[in-house]
Amino acid sequence: MARVDLEHVEKVYPNGTRAVVDCTLHVDDGELLVLVGPSGCGKSTVLRMVAGLEDVSAGTLRIGGEVVNDVSPQGRNVAMVFQDYALYPQMTVRRNLEFPLRMRGLRGADLAKQVERVAGLLDLRTLLDRHPRQLSGGQRQRVAMGRALVREPAVSLFDEPLSNLDAKLRVQVRAEIAELQERIKTTMLYVTHDQTEAMTLGHRVAVMDRGRLQQVAPPRELYDAPVNTFVAGFMGIPPMNLLPARVRAADGMLEVDLGTQRVRLATPALPGDVAATATLGVRPEHLRLADAGVPALAATVEHVEWLGHETLAYLRLPAGGGDLRVIARLPGMLQLEAGRDVRVALDPSMLHFFNADGVALR
Repeated sequence: MARVDLEHVEKVYPNGTRAVVDCTLHVDDGELLVLVGPSGCGKSTVLRMVAGLEDVSAGTLRIGGEVVNDVSPQGRNVAMVFQDYALYPQMTVRRNLEFPLRMRGLRGADLAKQVERVAGLLDLRTLLDRHPRQLSGGQRQRVAMGRALVREPAVSLFDEPLSNLDAKLRVQVRAEIAELQERIKTTMLYVTHDQTEAMTLGHRVAVMDRGRLQQVAPPRELYDAPVNTFVAGFMGIPPMNLLPARVRAADGMLEVDLGTQRVRLATPALPGDVAATATLGVRPEHLRLADAGVPALAATVEHVEWLGHETLAYLRLPAGGGDLRVIARLPGMLQLEAGRDVRVALDPSMLHFFNADGVALR
């Protein structure tokens, strides 16, 4: 195991494209850190630079305290698990697991011992004599993980390893990866575009956008205290509602103008640097349907999704020149239909405010 340090690392391609910009990131020894962001944000490029598959254009990259900018992939003692498994179809599972060890010159009892250890870790013992074509997608992904782990790398790198699996298998293999990491305590850097994977797997999560790190924090902190509107809108399914608003303190209350409506809320202290015009953020679960007499906003139901344990209500708020749309996450199976007028209340203790540049106000 080893610590990974990126200090002001950049990747610029010959055509001038800056794929990664001034990336400073530290992955602790034994930590599982997830890189998440939309397609093209630079997360896989970061992973490939750590692996040595991409050159570093600027900055310093260390693994285990050693500068590895000019070290070949073979000299870095890292292992990578790809999206497409990358198994040798003509080889059995046993031979696939043995391959990286044979390439390092290991033979005989030592080789068999290493393969047996990893096969036991990943529940592959009954599959050792099968070929990849005889395995399910989840089993093939476990073999790919085993081939990466069998040589005891300092760092394990995962590049969207669950993308080819169906929804049920993704949940199963995700749990297996988390449980495996807890047992062997290896340093893992995991890339995904799936927020659910990021939130459930990562000890910490690094959010990227357009080549730049936006925030690095434990999952709960990312969700509860996003540093800007990008993180707020990206982390969470459904995403945070982000609405243009005018806000002011009046008589110990918070007045919020949203579209053509004004609501007065009892709230903790307003951020001292909030401007009259700001972006108001509220998570879908912090909206609720309100009875008459409760401070609330008038809305019209546009669409409803019933998910069994909850209902997602897509609502339209009147806003004069253009309507505002919000999503409310409501408990249970509610009898709502498109076109119905409702009143929706905000949880004043769970509001977020962002300035004109999209930066969170504390």
